[in-house]
Amino acid sequence: MSPIRRRWLIRLIAVSLVAAFLGWWAWQQLTVVDEYPGLASGNGRIEAVEIDIAAKVPGRVESILVDEGEFVTTGQPVARMDTRTLEAELHQAEARLRQASSDVVTARSQVAQREAEKAAAESLLAQRQAELDIAEKRLSRTSRLVISGSVSRQEVDNDEARVKGAAAAVSAARAQIAAAEAAIATARAQVVGTEEAVAAARATIERIEADIADSTLYAPRDGRIQYLVAQPGEVVGAGGRVLNMIDLKDVFMTFFLPTDVVGRIAIGAEARLVIDAAPQYVIPARISFISDVAQFTPKTVETREERQKLMFRVRARLPVDLLERYIVQVKTGLPGVAWVRYDNEQPWPEHLAVRVPD
Repeated sequence: MSPIRRRWLIRLIAVSLVAAFLGWWAWQQLTVVDEYPGLASGNGRIEAVEIDIAAKVPGRVESILVDEGEFVTTGQPVARMDTRTLEAELHQAEARLRQASSDVVTARSQVAQREAEKAAAESLLAQRQAELDIAEKRLSRTSRLVISGSVSRQEVDNDEARVKGAAAAVSAARAQIAAAEAAIATARAQVVGTEEAVAAARATIERIEADIADSTLYAPRDGRIQYLVAQPGEVVGAGGRVLNMIDLKDVFMTFFLPTDVVGRIAIGAEARLVIDAAPQYVIPARISFISDVAQFTPKTVETREERQKLMFRVRARLPVDLLERYIVQVKTGLPGVAWVRYDNEQPWPEHLAVRVPD
């Protein structure tokens, strides 16, 4: 073998040995040795529930009151929408309310007028009925007297005509009463219609006032603003996102575990989280979610066994009281390791005893 080939062969063997050593070292670093029976672990990142703060009605963003990364509390104003269009609609609705209220007064006066007309018609009917009674009595007397010749036939005929005229007057008075009652019903219907118009105008005013109130956007929970979706001057539609925030009281780590481990873990099982940025602390948590559907191992997750292909997504939620104590220090996106105890008879090892900042 020539010296040149010998040197190349030596170099190739050296490179292969170095590669094999690096591969073995990486495997040792990425593989969790099963030295803690009853425990399982998975890599993940700290996450939190995201909340989109959106505009209820379409409009222009007037101002943003917070900055990205700023901590906000429940009920704190974070943005305002331009309300000039809504205020103009409010003035228009108030004018309609005043007009409808005036129409109600007019309609009620119409009802009173029609009721007065009915009362007059009833009085006239009583008068016409009295005249009819008198005419009938007179006719009854003259009809008896004409037999004895005390009155002429002409006078009897005149009394009969008076009776017919009085009866016609009674019928006319009754017709006037019926017309007055119909007019009263119509006027009352107009009152109902105008009162409904008043109620509709008030409802419109309440809706517009609610939209104006909703034009100031508030933080729904304690949390941190992640990023601004819109800037002042931009127009957003109904439900358009303006800001995005995270709820710092609903923080968890999502990680993946193989099938044989997931089957032995229950919701509420104890978990411990170790964050890469602060490995001196061990944070307590509880399993709050286990996916019911297996999936192929994501590329960003290092499995316990390389041959394990199907994994279940698991979520460990941090206790709320702990989050409230350190809410300002809570950061999302930090990588770490989640440890789960699936055998309650096995104690936690000393290096996984809970240790939180003072």
